[in-house]
Amino acid sequence: MSAPPTLPFRRPLAARLLPSRYYYGWYVVVGVAFVMLCGVGVGYYGLAVFLNPLQQAHGWSNASVSGATAVYFVVSGVSAAVVGPPIDRRGPMPFLVVGVILTAVTVGCIGFVEELWQLYAVYVVLAASFGMAGGVSTNVIMARWFIRRRARAMSISATGVSSAGVILPPLCAWLIASGGLELTTPVIAAFTLVLGLPVIFLVLVWDPSQMRLPPDGAVPQTGPPPSASLSDEVQTRRWTLSQAMRTLSFWAVAVAFVLVLLAQTGFLIHEIAFLEDRTGSRTAASLALSFGAIGSIVARLIVGGFADALNKRYLTAALFVWQAASVLLVVHIDTAVTNYVFAFTFGVTIGNIYMMQSLLTSEIFGYVSFGAVFGMISLASQVSSGAGPLLVGLLEQATGSYEMPFLVTAGITLAAALVVLLARPVLPLSGDQSPSYPPS
Repeated sequence: MSAPPTLPFRRPLAARLLPSRYYYGWYVVVGVAFVMLCGVGVGYYGLAVFLNPLQQAHGWSNASVSGATAVYFVVSGVSAAVVGPPIDRRGPMPFLVVGVILTAVTVGCIGFVEELWQLYAVYVVLAASFGMAGGVSTNVIMARWFIRRRARAMSISATGVSSAGVILPPLCAWLIASGGLELTTPVIAAFTLVLGLPVIFLVLVWDPSQMRLPPDGAVPQTGPPPSASLSDEVQTRRWTLSQAMRTLSFWAVAVAFVLVLLAQTGFLIHEIAFLEDRTGSRTAASLALSFGAIGSIVARLIVGGFADALNKRYLTAALFVWQAASVLLVVHIDTAVTNYVFAFTFGVTIGNIYMMQSLLTSEIFGYVSFGAVFGMISLASQVSSGAGPLLVGLLEQATGSYEMPFLVTAGITLAAALVVLLARPVLPLSGDQSPSYPPS
């Protein structure tokens, strides 16, 4: 079955106003993109934007602010793991509402902290809201609405996060120059509320069965699915967390993304500080981050157009190698043009890597238990994401530059490329049999 039969019928206002000739799932995709912009993007890209201004305004060290960022990622991972199972049972809508509201409130508070402990406290609450309104909630929706077109749908919905990377760095740089963090953070908080809540209430629907629609809409359901991992038997199988954790594929996905997101987030959070030191301009550094976000949007849409037909393990490994190469190049080549070029090529991988984490998990473990399994994988990767900025910050303080820290992140990313190749599809279990794996 595609969903529990007790899900109540829901027809939001958007379904009554928008043209019915299009499958409503695509409207949900756009709605999720807006929610990810404010619920995920504000938190994710805001951390990088606020790093240097917080240090300069309060005289705090790089490691101190990076430590708050590390706490943020750890707590957001715990939050995602906690909300995953109830989201599978009851849906993500209440969590999205609370998450967006808390995101707005806590972002608004960042500009008014006076003590370092206050920053840590604000980041803890912001992290809890990220766990509720982040990847678990939004990807549960996408995994239920789309099976055969899942990569394409997720590539579109996740552009919301990258759009935040395009919009927020230059906007925040301008606001900070105009009125400091005291002006910037309330404006971003209002933006989050005004954009996020109407979409949740008026557009989003958790499961297509609530509107009496099938997954994928008009995609023909006859004939074999594109791969065995997209069959109804795999996609609707219920996994307990302990069953999933007894498979090699679970640990391959978890460890690979622990490594790559440690490296990716460590680089991304310090990218503006690195480029500001190199160029002497916060505006130029913020613009480079926006170039990376543009690269993320463009590449994700391109990859999403053909990823449904490819082996996800090989595609993910290739993206990891591309990211490592981009970091090595930006460290060793220093010109005004190449700073933007390599920020763009690094950005090409950011959104696709997050998308591949969701795609690999949903293909291997299906969508019925996606929240529980993905929540635990998110816990591991968010903890490592928190360790990344702290590791880079400590290495930068120890060495006096970002060269060695970024070389370390590149090496970690290459190791992740090898590990992810072990994340093979798991054939359905029968009784007490051990998990089995199809030939590569």
